[in-house]
Parts: sequence; C-alpha cells; structure tokens
Amino acid sequence: MLDPYSQSGDRADERRRMVDEQIRSRGVRDPAVLEAMNAVPRELFVPPEFADAAYDDRALPIEHSQTISQPFIVAYMTEQLEVTPDSIVLEVGTGSGYQTAILAKLAAHVYSVERIDDLRRLAETRLASLGLTNVTLHTGDGTLGLAEFAPYDRIIVTAAAPKVPGPLAEQSVVGGRMIIPVGGAMEQTIVRVDRWPDRFIEIPLLACRFVKLIGEEGWRAESEPPSAEGPAIA
Repeated sequence: MLDPYSQSGDRADERRRMVDEQIRSRGVRDPAVLEAMNAVPRELFVPPEFADAAYDDRALPIEHSQTISQPFIVAYMTEQLEVTPDSIVLEVGTGSGYQTAILAKLAAHVYSVERIDDLRRLAETRLASLGLTNVTLHTGDGTLGLAEFAPYDRIIVTAAAPKVPGPLAEQSVVGGRMIIPVGGAMEQTIVRVDRWPDRFIEIPLLACRFVKLIGEEGWRAESEPPSAEGPAIA
C-alpha cells in the first residue's frame, strides 16, 4: 500500500496555501469543497518526480501520458456539481484518482469509469491508501456511463466531449446534475446540465481547455491515447 507522504513528507502547509491562493481567492466558497481540497494529499496522485510541483497552479503529467487537472478546476467543477452527503456520483475519467478522492470526501458513493485499465488500478491503490472505501472503479467506455449502477444524483466528466453524451444524461435522476466540458478539440466550455422532469437544461459556466473524451459517444481514439484529465483556462 502506498504511503501518501512517502515521497515528499506531509505537505499540509502547501495544501493550505493552494486552497487560499488558488481556489478560495478565485471564488470557490463551498466549505465542504475547500475542506476536501485541504484534506487530500495531491502529491500522492502524481509520479514521484513531480511531487515537488504537486501544489503548483497547473495541470501535471501522470502515468500513460495523461495529466492531473489544475487544482482550481477540480475545486470549481466540484463546487458546481453541488454534491451532498447522500449523493450517488458517477465520474467519467478516473485518471490519477485525485478528483475521485475529492468526490469521495463529499458523497455517499462514487462510481468512476476509466478507459485505461492500468490507470484504474493505480487509482484504486492510491484511494485505498487513504482509506476511501465509498468508491467503485471500473474500466470501460465512460461515454456510455455505467448503466448497471444508474441512476446517479450527480455526474462529472473530466474530459471534453463534442456534445453532451446522451447515455450519460439519461443516467441522471430527475433533479440531477452533470458537469462536463463541451466544445471543439482545442477550446471548450464547462457546462452544467440539469435534468428537469420533461427536458435537460444546459448552462455554460467557464471557458476551459481539456483533452478529448474518447469513446462511442465522444471523440474517436487516436494513435496516442489522450488524457483522462486535462488542464483548464482559469
């Protein structure tokens, strides 16, 4: 089992500065989100050579040529999701497992799907090292969701889709919410999708830049697999 502090020591002071200077100062105010961001050791979710940069205000490389998202964008998307302690959450794009860990601090249970099995297994080990037991990870096409565990109160997608994937929208409860980057290959907008009894309401929130969401309801795979988590314009 990984020791979250084995590479870089307890970086609690760095976490506090990250929350104060990168997140709270940009308008994220939800106390539960701020507490979760302050509690999860980000250095655990990056390769050892990037541990000293774990709290930088940027995305960082992780395994399999993927990235871990900028701290602000993780906090921003989480706040917009409005997770409650009884929420059942679907995450599309486990990546490093960092966003998963933040969600697990807030929700009743998190189901997360990742298309690269090695990443899923690494994330599973990291999450277990933190004692987070309210998480279920799967390998598969995240654009199709996880119908076997649906419906979900909240859905978050950590890569950009050309449009809101229909299967994901349909797996949310009435009154549920999805947060997803939507747009072209280079620039997108983080969109909030609220499910009403008779329709879906899409509300644009923030300009961003994520990598492509690969899958049947997203973008076609390319020769070099894109990342599950991507940087954002903040």
